[in-house]
Amino acid sequence: MRTRPLKVALLGCGVVGSEVARIMTAHAEDLAARIGAPVELAGVAVRRPGKVREGIDPALITTDPTALVKRGDIDVVVEVIGGIEPARGLITEAFAHGASVVSANKALLAKDGAALHAAAARYGRDLYYEAAVAGAIPLIRPLRESLAGDKVNRVLGIVNGTTNFILDKMDTTGAGYQEALDEATALGYAEADPTADVEGFDAAAKAAILAGIAFHTRVRLDDVYREGMTEVTSADFASARAMGCTIKLLAICERAADGGSVTARVHPAMLPLSHPLASVREAYNAVFVESEAAGRLMFYGPGAGGSPTASAVLGDLVAVCRNKLGEATGPGESAYTNLPVSAMGEVVTRYHISLDVADKPGVLAQVATVFAEHGVSIDTVRQQSRPDFQDTASDGGEASLVVVTHRAPDAALSGTVEALRGLDTVRGVASIMRVEGE
Repeated sequence: MRTRPLKVALLGCGVVGSEVARIMTAHAEDLAARIGAPVELAGVAVRRPGKVREGIDPALITTDPTALVKRGDIDVVVEVIGGIEPARGLITEAFAHGASVVSANKALLAKDGAALHAAAARYGRDLYYEAAVAGAIPLIRPLRESLAGDKVNRVLGIVNGTTNFILDKMDTTGAGYQEALDEATALGYAEADPTADVEGFDAAAKAAILAGIAFHTRVRLDDVYREGMTEVTSADFASARAMGCTIKLLAICERAADGGSVTARVHPAMLPLSHPLASVREAYNAVFVESEAAGRLMFYGPGAGGSPTASAVLGDLVAVCRNKLGEATGPGESAYTNLPVSAMGEVVTRYHISLDVADKPGVLAQVATVFAEHGVSIDTVRQQSRPDFQDTASDGGEASLVVVTHRAPDAALSGTVEALRGLDTVRGVASIMRVEGE
């Protein structure tokens, strides 16, 4: 074993960073044996130097991350500060001054991954980021390495624990959205400002990364269609149960049937209870991968938190350190297919549409005509009168009409919904939900 240690600079020492430092110290001998050389924490960049950080030598603490990555003796930089800047500048400086990088920064990788990969290749460094998607779940490496000889056609996943916790509570306890969000906040699953989670921004960044790796093409955050789950109601879950489904916020990355384009999207969807993802509970994550040779694979586990994310970071650290010792680099960006990313309107999917309509003859025929005019085939229709409602203006009652479509382009489906809104007999569109997993 080499006696000179590999030096590691840690950028950020919050929940994840402090756990990375702890594991490096607690398992120093095991890490050295696995790598073939000892690893040494050479510096820790933080914003608040006065905070007590148990187990970390105060002499390692600095508020100047730029000076730390420019030292020249750093072998690996671990970036867990998040955000776009200063993380982007620090990572490129690390490459330029001899260090490879391990990052958990999904937002930066989704926005600027191509430029970072180009910088890593230019300087002959590694860029690893297993922790950027789904926490402790091994996912990036299987897609990038284990399935490198296969053709991945679809990646379907629950990649945000906060939203899965909220939707699971709404499903299993009958809680409303706000009540479930309050519980998630009290338990520490949701941030004080949960926007990034509940509006799908976090999942969209992860979808961009997954699609890029799975399909060997560049997919940026702006390419990902995004819909949050704040409008999901208890009534939606009742409708889902009537269909033998539940509701999940899904990240869906697909290769077109003709192989000429890809799509990436995040939105709530009804999922059959028979699908493996339907049973993913609480704050857990799971990703379902469909490939030509391997078939269907599912990856499941905790998708966030200090220890799970640190586990992924340390796995990357071991791999990068081994590469350093062997004077090699691991897999870089693979974007050779250069496939276009199609708009959401071209995605083929199914809709579950709940309408409030006038309870009188001829309404169903009018609705069916609108679907036919837009080239959308109806799978099932369920109509139920609402005797508690009386429309005095038209001297008629109201009914609930639920339509589930066959698969059709999303543009045709959304166009159908807009046309339905214009019918005099349609009092309102109560809800629209895509149906996936069939």
